[in-house]
Amino acid sequence: MEKNMEKKAELKLNGKVYEFPTFIGTKGEKAIDFSSLRKKTSYISYDPGFGSTGSCKSDITFINGEKGILSFRGISIEELAEHSSFLETAYLLIKGELPAEKELKRISSVCTENSLIHEDMLNFFGGFPPTAHPMLILSAMVASLNSYYCSLGQVELGSVEMDNVMFGVISKIRTISAFSYKKALGEPFVYPSGDRKYITNFLHMMFSSPIREYEPDPDIVRALEVLFIMHADHEQNCSTSTVRLVGSSLSNLFASIAAGINALWGRLHGGANQKVIEMLEMIKNDGGNTQKYIDMAKDKNNKFRLMGFGHRVYKNYDPRARIIKNLAHKILNRFSIDDPLMDIALELEEKALKDSYFKEKKLFPNVDFYSGLIYREIGFPTDMFPVLFAIARLPGWIAQWKEMRESSEFRIGRPRQIYTGRTSYHYKPLNKR
Repeated sequence: MEKNMEKKAELKLNGKVYEFPTFIGTKGEKAIDFSSLRKKTSYISYDPGFGSTGSCKSDITFINGEKGILSFRGISIEELAEHSSFLETAYLLIKGELPAEKELKRISSVCTENSLIHEDMLNFFGGFPPTAHPMLILSAMVASLNSYYCSLGQVELGSVEMDNVMFGVISKIRTISAFSYKKALGEPFVYPSGDRKYITNFLHMMFSSPIREYEPDPDIVRALEVLFIMHADHEQNCSTSTVRLVGSSLSNLFASIAAGINALWGRLHGGANQKVIEMLEMIKNDGGNTQKYIDMAKDKNNKFRLMGFGHRVYKNYDPRARIIKNLAHKILNRFSIDDPLMDIALELEEKALKDSYFKEKKLFPNVDFYSGLIYREIGFPTDMFPVLFAIARLPGWIAQWKEMRESSEFRIGRPRQIYTGRTSYHYKPLNKR
């Protein structure tokens, strides 16, 4: 990012003109540096939801929402989906470059060596009721890593040990997630295997049992790998911003990730694909009349919302949605699956994209619209969807946390507010209220 020395932004306020520097990113994004606004003017900027506020400079992920472009470290999401593995993409995000063969083998070994969790942590799973949501268990267990691996939480950035911490937690989150699922089923935990790769090992822990060894089809493995790559990072979204904000207080990596998991849990974020499946089920059970629900979504007096459509950033077709849609077709055709929910999803998309209302508002399918259909065909229950999102998003959270802590502009996050309460109010004793 470079300062645009030729152009200054001018703010006219109370008869005075204030100048602020402007910036241009490497992809041409323009920004005004208002970091000195309060110091110069005593005013602050007001931007609910931070839709027009840049909280940081980052060289990890680039999004052009108008053109539907997404890239990690300059590599398009389409290239990564076609050629990369999840661990390779994780390395790219965290370390900034694609790994050489030697490095890829090393982090694969780190993941294998760190796939187990402390045996005493298994007692925690027994403390949760069967109805506990897997995301609740996941966030609590990741936070508890601070107790069992407290020395790792204090490792310095830039050290070889920190590499082991970062890729170690990428491994452990699979085990915790699979154990959370087994807890909900009341089945015994299946331990990770030392001779399976990242995705295959996760599926093994999820779907094997003492009486049945699960061996996933290679197409299923690749489908899940691509889905994880699609979700690996997405710039300064709600959960990533949470990880950065919590980490800015010098909270360690485990605590920051646990906070990100809780932020991701919401139905407007990581829980959205679960809501898509529930919506499709509702339409199917109501006779499959997709036009009825298109009309309901357009009615401002109706609370119904077409889940999986529209995005805060994308004003074009989400590039991840296009990849996942093609992937869903491939899986359904490969296994000759006739899924009525897929038929409803395709019909909804076709009608919405032809409708002037959706065109004008630039509401296109997003990453959540088709991803749940694939998770469902693999065999994941809907309450595991946000957990899968968390596993996939972990490399991005780590990369963003690391970048923030290493930045020369690192400061603890402290947004301002506009106070709108009482101007004066006096205390009254309890007997006079």
